[in-house]
Amino acid sequence: MSASPHATSARRALRTAPLCTALMLALCGSVHATQADAPSTRPPSTIDPANWPVPGWPLREDAALERRVEALLATMTVEEKVGQIVQADITTITPDDLRKYRLGSILAGGNSDPDNQYNAPPQAWLDLADAFWAASMDTSGGGKAIPVIFGIDAVHGQSNIVGATLFPHNVGLGATRNPALMRRIGEITAIETRVTGMEWAFAPTVAVPRDDRWGRAYEGYSESPDVVASYAGAMVEGLQGKPGARDFLGERRVMVSVKHYLGDGGTRDGKDQGDTPGDEATLRDVHAAGYFTSIRAGAQAVMASFNSIDGQKMHGRRDLMTDVLKDRMGFGGFIVGDWNGHGQVEGCTNTNCAKTFNAGLDMAMAPDSWRGLYDSTVAQAKSGEIPMSRIDDAVRRILRVKFRMGLFEAPKPSQRTLGGRFELLGAPSHRAVARQAVRESLVLLKNNGGLLPLSPKQRILVAGDGADDVGKQSGGWTLNWQGTGTTRADYPNADSIWEGFKQQIDAAGGRAELAVDGQYREKPDAAIVVFGENPYAEFQGDLPNLLYKPGDDRDLDLLRKLKADGIPVVAVFLSGRPLWMNREINAADAFVAAWLPGSEGAGIADVLLRDARGKIQHDFKGKLSFSWPRRADQYENNVGQANYDPLFAFGHGLNYKGDGTLATLPEDSGIAAAPSQPNRFFVKGKAAEGFRLRLAGATGDTYDVMHTRGATPDGGLSIAAVDRLAQEDARQLRWSGTAASTVALMATPAQDLQRQTDGDVWVIADLRIDALPAGGRIEWLAACGDSCGASVDVTSQFATLPRGEWLRVGMILKCLRSAGANDMRNVTVPFGLRAAPGLGITLSGIGLGTDPTHRLECPATAAGAP
Repeated sequence: MSASPHATSARRALRTAPLCTALMLALCGSVHATQADAPSTRPPSTIDPANWPVPGWPLREDAALERRVEALLATMTVEEKVGQIVQADITTITPDDLRKYRLGSILAGGNSDPDNQYNAPPQAWLDLADAFWAASMDTSGGGKAIPVIFGIDAVHGQSNIVGATLFPHNVGLGATRNPALMRRIGEITAIETRVTGMEWAFAPTVAVPRDDRWGRAYEGYSESPDVVASYAGAMVEGLQGKPGARDFLGERRVMVSVKHYLGDGGTRDGKDQGDTPGDEATLRDVHAAGYFTSIRAGAQAVMASFNSIDGQKMHGRRDLMTDVLKDRMGFGGFIVGDWNGHGQVEGCTNTNCAKTFNAGLDMAMAPDSWRGLYDSTVAQAKSGEIPMSRIDDAVRRILRVKFRMGLFEAPKPSQRTLGGRFELLGAPSHRAVARQAVRESLVLLKNNGGLLPLSPKQRILVAGDGADDVGKQSGGWTLNWQGTGTTRADYPNADSIWEGFKQQIDAAGGRAELAVDGQYREKPDAAIVVFGENPYAEFQGDLPNLLYKPGDDRDLDLLRKLKADGIPVVAVFLSGRPLWMNREINAADAFVAAWLPGSEGAGIADVLLRDARGKIQHDFKGKLSFSWPRRADQYENNVGQANYDPLFAFGHGLNYKGDGTLATLPEDSGIAAAPSQPNRFFVKGKAAEGFRLRLAGATGDTYDVMHTRGATPDGGLSIAAVDRLAQEDARQLRWSGTAASTVALMATPAQDLQRQTDGDVWVIADLRIDALPAGGRIEWLAACGDSCGASVDVTSQFATLPRGEWLRVGMILKCLRSAGANDMRNVTVPFGLRAAPGLGITLSGIGLGTDPTHRLECPATAAGAP
């Protein structure tokens, strides 16, 4: 899955305005919308089911189970049947709603938590599970007692829950080459998920990422379909149990949804939710590899993917969902959608999509659209637009899973075998397995002079912004969708990387010092610098190339500074994918790819340090499951491709037995000029490439900002460069005169923000409020062409914000769409402010993100995708 809704109870004044008439004509008139990502015009790919294998469904028909399914189905009304095939998010449905609508499933999306509290205690989750279960079994108002299934994104462990064991993300697990370890990780994840009341994990991800720019690449085990296939079945068996075993789908197990079917890792340019070429052999032999072994392992659900194949969205492809997956491959579970993915099918909306059910989807994930989708689907079932045979087939598949799991006989979640056993969250034995996974995932790329392993008896400096940050080492999908904004207190059962080193160095009699910025008190014998990508998930993680933090050389400077001081330097790189790191590799004596290790940062010290007696504790075992790029423009860099020429090949990984010497690498990235950072429109007081800042006075006359000082022709709005953190890295705006004026950030060409709007993404302005109008309005603006735009009155909200302080103020994109900017594929003005005289603000940055410190409220906002 992906994101989840940002729910708010407040209702603020919201006004829709045709911004490019009168008021905004000067701002929008010269910007023409273009389809940034128009659907493919290629003919749809031809799929012949006969070309696909028959993996073998492992569950024989159970006559007794079938009789129970048919008996229940025969008593169900159309409304009850439709309820079973709709899934709602916990932020938009209540137990009372469930009593009325009898939905078959609920989910908690990436940002969906009890009471909207990302760090809600485990008991709150269990209480919520009990409440929804009780509602589903309550027949006092009529209806059948059919237990609801509660699904959640257990992406790397039960990663939504405070205190749970956090395993390395799949990119790291792929480097272990240890399918048996995957099975054990699945078992532990199932146990910790059941503790908090859920029966369904939206896992495993069996994508085969082919372009490392994709923001979800770290959710894939490998670029190799063979590695993915070897892991998929093992993880399914770990989560569900083995078909035929007594504990299969038992109370210590959860059902899975193998995802995302099909081709999510193969989109052009690595674009999330993009278009995948429809070559049938590649779809079958590469992207479907994990589904064959998952089906043989008895996977109970498969999740449809957001991507299209040759322009046709997977949620609407009967040939692949019904003809191939169900009929040819014999899949006997049910297909669930992704977050409003049905709404992206041509001719559909989030609340109306007969086409997706007719194509073979069995349960629509309609997190915030469930009520409208329920109503339209009931009408379509009654009219015959969706044949009753198709409705019945979907309901049968869902009921079979519920009967197989014993949910009809099970008590409420808190009274089940593992319900409420919170001591199992982050249990020592579970953490030991995660620590093993960390050790085995580490890949050594350089070890000049045999620097590693280090003696713990030395003076060792641990530096870098990843050294003592459990959130950063855990990455996205950790307590919330993007994995941002967490604190150390949110991880009671975890060790940061620094804590792991300190424990062992102290115990051996050495001296450990933490200095994130590298400013040591006493010159160390060696330095370990931990740095890397900040947490992200889809949308935020997509990259234009494989440069590491273009324009930000602080990590490189730190490595070089310590090296210049004569200190041997070990680089520990945290990332969700291989990136072009030649400069950083050159600046270090040893370089370790640590991926996103999760809660057990101490596993890194286990490998990098000797024991107190000077012996090697654990050697490196990790082998690259993704090829490492030679240049930053080497996007598709997969083993077996023509002209394959990586810096470090698939399967590469040094150990302590061999020579770790690496010659100096070339430092030409292959990128002529570093582009602006993705999702950043206005950086350090300047418009990014493809954007410009425009001021419009009360008369409509405009001024395009090209200098450090300027003003509208009528003098009603002025701008000047000021200092924030560096010289002239911000712009101060002052509204004066007698009428309102406008500042707008213009996009040329127009920006396609449709995906981000469907996700939990915000327009965020880094600003300081210097003064407020005495009595006039302040409006937040957006535009999408000459007659498409939105204006949201934020006057009262700005009045409550602190003055004179730097803030990250955000407006969720969904709010702007609901306010009238309804063509988010063609956004010409992603940010604007119109204000009465008297407003004074200073701007330093504008962009997209998920972590504003101050969220402007809006009616009926929601977002997301698993």
